Amino acid sequence: MKQKPSQNLIQTIDDVLKITHDDMSRVNATIRDSLDSHVVLIKQISTYIINSGGKRLRPILVVLMAQALNYKGKDHIQLAAIIEFIHTATLLHDDVVDESDMRRGNKTANEVWGNSASVLVGDFLYSRSFQMMVTIENLEVMNILANATNTISEGEVLQLLNIGNLEITEDQYYQVIRNKTAQLFEAGCELSALISSDDRNLITKMADYGKYLGMAFQIADDMLDYAIDNDELDKNIGDDLAEGKLTLPLIYLLKHGTADDKTVISEAIESQSTKHLKTIQKRINETPALEYTQNKANEFAHLAKEQLTDLPASDAKDALLFLCDFACHRNN
Repeated sequence: MKQKPSQNLIQTIDDVLKITHDDMSRVNATIRDSLDSHVVLIKQISTYIINSGGKRLRPILVVLMAQALNYKGKDHIQLAAIIEFIHTATLLHDDVVDESDMRRGNKTANEVWGNSASVLVGDFLYSRSFQMMVTIENLEVMNILANATNTISEGEVLQLLNIGNLEITEDQYYQVIRNKTAQLFEAGCELSALISSDDRNLITKMADYGKYLGMAFQIADDMLDYAIDNDELDKNIGDDLAEGKLTLPLIYLLKHGTADDKTVISEAIESQSTKHLKTIQKRINETPALEYTQNKANEFAHLAKEQLTDLPASDAKDALLFLCDFACHRNN
């Protein structure tokens, strides 16, 4: 893979998709091939969730990092597909745990086929991802991915333990999203760096880039319930509130709001509904809660950008930098 000097062509997410198009076509072909199963339901559900939208940001990161580091092999294609399989498995399990019925504007798999089928197909995707790891024949790759999947599971349990916890601290919130979301961003970037370079310091920096980008991405995502209209979203607005998940805007309001704010939030969490959503949205928008949350996302994005300082100029590097801003300022 020949590295191209930066031409400052990366201005939109479509520009990112353009420079990753060829590799992502190979990733998508690998995904389709790897979904093959003689059990029809497995193939139906896997194909449904894989093809249900989304920007494939995690595998795109694997591809971009390989491009930025001038990787000349083919293992990044397999790794990108593995990362997407792990992510898809977590989505299937998440939707069952959260009792979600919509994702990315489509019915969730559990809404269409039921919880049992969704959980079992999620298990299939996890196990298939480990079959794919073996073909790379690199113990360190397997170690990174095994640790990542374990950490993600810990994040899911931490989030479950914090459901309805009005005493949750900002640090506890960060730990949940660090494990649940940022870990897979980190693993993808670390794996690309690992197969591209022997420089341990560089590998660590690229892993940190993924970690900080994942933190920024999730914090910004947690603003969406309170910042924009449902029509602009690919998810059900108010789901976090109804599920008892206290994200950073709510944590801020609980800490800095009035006694009435705390009462309304408590009632909303206890009722497990969105009947207080409009009131809470109004109060969040009247206070510095969204500004504070946005600033935190920006801080993590800035940390991510700092990790790329030593990379040579290229369109791929520009795309990695662009994604830091994209993660913080989006509406879906």
